[in-house]
Formats: sequence, C-alpha cells, structure tokens
Amino acid sequence: MNPYLSVIVPAYNEAARIGGTLEKMSTTLASTPFSWEIIVVADGPTDRTADVVRQLTSKIPNLRLIDRKENKGKGFTVREGMLASTGKIRLFTDADNSTDISHFMSMRPLFDQGYEVVICSRDTKDAAGARQAVAQSFIKRMLGNIGNLYVQIVAVRGVWDTQCGFKAFTAGAAERIFFVSRIDRWGFDIEALALARMFGYRIGIVPAHWVNDPRSHVKLSSYISVLWETTKVSYWIRFGKYAKTERINNIS
Repeated sequence: MNPYLSVIVPAYNEAARIGGTLEKMSTTLASTPFSWEIIVVADGPTDRTADVVRQLTSKIPNLRLIDRKENKGKGFTVREGMLASTGKIRLFTDADNSTDISHFMSMRPLFDQGYEVVICSRDTKDAAGARQAVAQSFIKRMLGNIGNLYVQIVAVRGVWDTQCGFKAFTAGAAERIFFVSRIDRWGFDIEALALARMFGYRIGIVPAHWVNDPRSHVKLSSYISVLWETTKVSYWIRFGKYAKTERINNIS
C-alpha cells in the first residue's frame, strides 16, 4: 500500500550530519497518524554518506536509499526521488535539517483544502511568523534578496522565498512537474514553482523556522547560476519548450 507521505532527502557529502537528521525525522514521523517513507537519494557522494544511510535502514524500516554513483546536481537528485516515490504527498527537504520535518504538520491542512503545492518560506512577506533562527551570512542574504527580485520579475511573481529547501507536492503535481523539468542544479526550485504556475496549480505557503548550517554546499557562484537558470526557465515557458507528453530527462 502506498504511503501518505514520501520524504525525499537529496544527499551529496552528508556523512557527518545525515544520520542525526534521519533519526530526528523518523522519531517525529513515528508519532504522526499517517503512513510515511523516507527516500535518501545519494548524488554521487565521495564520502560515506551512502554507508551511513545503509546502516540506518535496519533501524528505520521505512527508510530506503537510491545510491547513484555519479554526481548530477540537487535538481536531478530531487527529480529522481520525486519520480521514484509513491506517496500521496511528496516532500523534499535538506539533509542538514535546517527546516525540521515537523513543518509538514502546518502544510497538511492546506493539502486538505485542495492546494497541490505547499512550500515553506523564510520571509515574513510570504508568511507571518517566518524567521531565520540562525541566519545566513550578510553577503548571502544580500545576493539572495537581489536575486529574488529578478526571479519575481522573470519567473515566479509573488513568492519572496523560492529557495527554501522544504517543498511538498501532491502525487499528481509532482509527477507532472518533475516529469518535464530540466534544471539539474540549484535553480530547480524556481523551475518547479514556475511549472506549478504554468499548470495552474495552487501554491500554499507556510512560515519556516529555519536554522542555517554554515557547512552548506551552496557557493556564492551558485547564485549567478540560479539567475541564468531562471532566465532559461522563463524562455522555455514563454516559447513552449516544455514537453508535456515525454520525459525530457533520463532518470535511472
């Protein structure tokens, strides 16, 4: 029987922190009234990430691992997990546990109201009560704010935080969006939201209590890449480049 919730955790070199994240996640989910699974998708790590997860599968029965040996980027990795999962609701979250899994309980009522996509935001302009308990560096916040203005103009109007790594989709929305998505790296969040808008899905937003981990894999150069990827997404949507009936990406 398919679970109610599938949690997809993309993981690159996360051996030092993924164990704690998965244990906290499973403890929280074990107290919920619905069925669930956790899928860790290893993005070609060069450390012991896959081994750590594999060792936990005997302790966490609803945990499974997709151990891909080649690094292809977070966007590709989330897409792979979304299309491999079977949950009625499919959520992706970061391996650093910056947004705790308990946030899903705030999302669930919006799905019950008919929303197809629900996201967390760290910006109070999106949702009252949003906060960054441990904030990013000033330069990252500044680049993020400048970049978001461009994202709103070009691709996703009305969403002030497109990059918070905690987003959930109904099964139908996940399959339709990630079936045609193309962005393999950091701009995939923007692409997913832009496609949700293109397909006419309603996007709900709940506030995040977000704790930054200074060991983040996001580099300053990634912000420039996101802007370029946003431009491509806008172009592809405007000129009908997204195929609706065939898979663009070769998901293994």
